[in-house]
Amino acid sequence: MGWAALVKLQLLSSSTHLSTICSLLLPSCAANYTTFNLLKTPGFLFSNSSDILPQNYIPPVEMAFYEVDTQWHDGEKEMRRLLHVPDHDNPTSPMLTTYAASTLQRSPLLALGTLDSKGMPWTTLWGGEPGFSRAIAQQIIGIRATIDRLNDPVAEILFDGKSDGEVVQAEGNGKMVSGLGINLETRSRVKLFGRMVAGSLQSTEEGIGDVQLVVKIEQSLANCPKYLNIKSLVRSLPHPRLVSSELPLSKEALDTIAEADLFFISSSNHASDMDTNHRGGPIGFVRVLENDSKGVSIVYPEYSGNRLYQTLGNLKTTPQAGLAFPNFETGDILYVTGETEILTGKAASSLIAHTNLAVKITIKAARYVSDGLAFRGSPGEYSPYNPPVRYLTTEKQQTVNGSEDQIMVKLIDKQIITPTIARFRFHIPDPKKAGQWKPGQHVALSFEDELDVGYSHMRDDDPQSINDDFMRTFTISSSKPETSSSFDQFDITIRKVGVVTDFLFKSNVRAGLDVRLRGFGGEFYIQQQEAKEISFVGAGVGITPLLAQASNLDLTHLNLYWTVRSSDLALVNHVFYKVPGLAQQTKLYITGQINEDSTELKKIPFTVHIKKRRITKEDLSKDDAAKWYLCTGIGFRNSLTTWLEGKSVSYEDFNY
Repeated sequence: MGWAALVKLQLLSSSTHLSTICSLLLPSCAANYTTFNLLKTPGFLFSNSSDILPQNYIPPVEMAFYEVDTQWHDGEKEMRRLLHVPDHDNPTSPMLTTYAASTLQRSPLLALGTLDSKGMPWTTLWGGEPGFSRAIAQQIIGIRATIDRLNDPVAEILFDGKSDGEVVQAEGNGKMVSGLGINLETRSRVKLFGRMVAGSLQSTEEGIGDVQLVVKIEQSLANCPKYLNIKSLVRSLPHPRLVSSELPLSKEALDTIAEADLFFISSSNHASDMDTNHRGGPIGFVRVLENDSKGVSIVYPEYSGNRLYQTLGNLKTTPQAGLAFPNFETGDILYVTGETEILTGKAASSLIAHTNLAVKITIKAARYVSDGLAFRGSPGEYSPYNPPVRYLTTEKQQTVNGSEDQIMVKLIDKQIITPTIARFRFHIPDPKKAGQWKPGQHVALSFEDELDVGYSHMRDDDPQSINDDFMRTFTISSSKPETSSSFDQFDITIRKVGVVTDFLFKSNVRAGLDVRLRGFGGEFYIQQQEAKEISFVGAGVGITPLLAQASNLDLTHLNLYWTVRSSDLALVNHVFYKVPGLAQQTKLYITGQINEDSTELKKIPFTVHIKKRRITKEDLSKDDAAKWYLCTGIGFRNSLTTWLEGKSVSYEDFNY
């Protein structure tokens, strides 16, 4: 009888419970030598016999009493206090839930973490296709995968460097193992924590081997997919080669960090539990602070998440972390472990621009392995919640150029255009200190003083408006001033979509609102060659870059395709009033329920070509403009770039 068949029989026995199975598996009851010998059988986890558990089998979860503490530990409590998080229960389950088991089995990747003999965390990444890891009993998961048997730090720790197929049975309570089952195509993931029961690593080909691992799960938690960028995965046989294990980091390792839009991080709360999680964002969101003989350190911004702060809570009590940076296209991977520092408030913003919360890792050991992963991934859609890259304050390449000195600007005028769209004018007391802005740029304003430092929840209607430090970037809608002295003012025309914009809408100009100016940035400049047609596609307030630059353009050689909600027609008339001559060049697409008796509809100039429907590919197909400019939401922009394939296209996000 195979080991899996034994487990199946135990499950099917009405008189057998999880405790009985665990007593057979856990090393504290190693007197059961029959079971131990079964564990030593090659292929004990996934036999080819007909009586094993089917691939889609998920054990039923029994109701039982657990004494596992899933309350917040001291580090988590400290982070929640520091970041003003309201009290709520810890959603972590002290068991392997049915949902967790199902998600795990459907996940083609599993990030695993453990501690080395010095207590330092390491992280690795196994998998390639769904089903390689799955529940094999209540509270028990099994993993079988092809891995790099020579350089994988987690495998080296778990199997004591053995790769001869010998079963390694856990001692005492078993080594801590944390996991993150993840499906990058569906953005689903589940966090796990448990302890190793037994496993083996069998050498198969040069540099690789088949690993089998059994883990008793003590905690599980479905998790937030907020900053996951979609990737399609396929299996690939690794051919690992250790490129470097020295510090400073090699060029290949630095390139991997610079190109990463995702890494995995493991941390622990001393020796009581562990956590493996992911961190994602735009390419380049992890920045290298130093990499020389004096030290190696990196830093990344902590974006607003699910407010559990389990990783950061661990780093509060035990400031150490193990990170894995995979290159999905090449199969290369960088393993690092080091000491951590959590930076908040000014400590964060003085190091990495526009950031209220960040983590610095001082790397103590590293391994860079080429072709060490058993899968390849091709990129798909990026997460709509990814904010722009936040650069180090010492870097010349800044998303926003401005002085580090405190510059305040005053709200001096507000015009409500529609219930959700308004124009705000700000005065700059010292424009020379602030620097001149240009039409086509955006302005970064910090509302931290008014709205406090704290959590800002995700919003599906405007995901990029989320920033932990209450800093927002808005397109400047002002035209270029006639004199240099007129750069002491600027306008923004914005939609009410979140906590900051709602605050602005409610602000009383006479109350004297002052906000911090962080600077000006962006380069969405509309270039127009003489007698050359250009076309602009805008959605709603996506008209603002054109509104700012229209006075410098020959409108007779401009085609505007503008799609608006029926509730935003007052904005349309506002823009046509501000920019004479634009109406004649406009094709207007109105969506939503249209009131034919609407005053705003009747006010639209007769020269405007009005279509009461969504814009389509056919609407653009006969336009041979030399250059196209787009300012729309992400989904619509993706459609437009497909429709305009082969044409010269520039685009700008207006929902910063």
